[in-house]
Amino acid sequence: MPIDRQIVGKALKPLDYIYQNRDIILYALGIGAGAADEDLKFVYEGDLEVLPTFGVVPPFPALTGIMDLEGVDINPAMLLHGEQYLELYKPIPAEGKLTSYPKVAALYDKGKGALIEIEVVTRDKKDEPLFLNKFSVFVRGEGGFGGERGPDPGHVPPEREPDKSVSLPTLPQQALLYRLSGDFNPLHADPAFAAMGGFSKPILHGLCTMGFACRAVLREYANNDPSRFKAMKVRFSRHVFPGKSIITEMWSKKPDKIILRSKTAERGEYCLTNAAVWLNP
Repeated sequence: MPIDRQIVGKALKPLDYIYQNRDIILYALGIGAGAADEDLKFVYEGDLEVLPTFGVVPPFPALTGIMDLEGVDINPAMLLHGEQYLELYKPIPAEGKLTSYPKVAALYDKGKGALIEIEVVTRDKKDEPLFLNKFSVFVRGEGGFGGERGPDPGHVPPEREPDKSVSLPTLPQQALLYRLSGDFNPLHADPAFAAMGGFSKPILHGLCTMGFACRAVLREYANNDPSRFKAMKVRFSRHVFPGKSIITEMWSKKPDKIILRSKTAERGEYCLTNAAVWLNP
């Protein structure tokens, strides 16, 4: 089998990441912040605050780092970023040096494919944990090896109208902005490459869509205060074309938990499902 079950527990190479306030600002612009006055604190260095989903950026190379592991022999074209979990232990500083420590946390048999879960703890310059990511990578055609299916994705919205709904526009060049934060997959920039993947034009990054959804929750339930963010989990269900609007529907399940799902206004197809945000008091 191209994926050896013994990869579970193996560590990947640590990832260093040095950033300044311009990287924070560029990321915020990449997920659509800056159009409203209330977003100035995310895009202006005067009293710069960091949007929580910036936490997916420093450890992002771990997503493809599994290709370097002994026991993984797969076609990169068969990889899909299926789910993402992000948890912050404290607010992210506006500049600094971080080190991320990835490892393979689990391998699940999904029948038509295998799901590899990569867990990454990112530490600050004092070696204190800053945030945790879990990248779930679906490898098409590698299932059926008899392993566990893994936990149910959960976070299903209740059967009623959402408590809140927010529509946020994306720019036609949104993917070109977002890729400058480190994801240079040509699927998001090159029309010819996108066509080989079956798309009529380049698509938006899933993690960019996640950032838009997080902004909607912060605006509606946290007074746009990033320190209220505790964690977020999403499943990437469908693609989004840059220039379209993302509608995020939200249900308040508990004071500290918001169930959500996001869809494109134009096509009405859900791009994020089985999603939730947890908030600090």
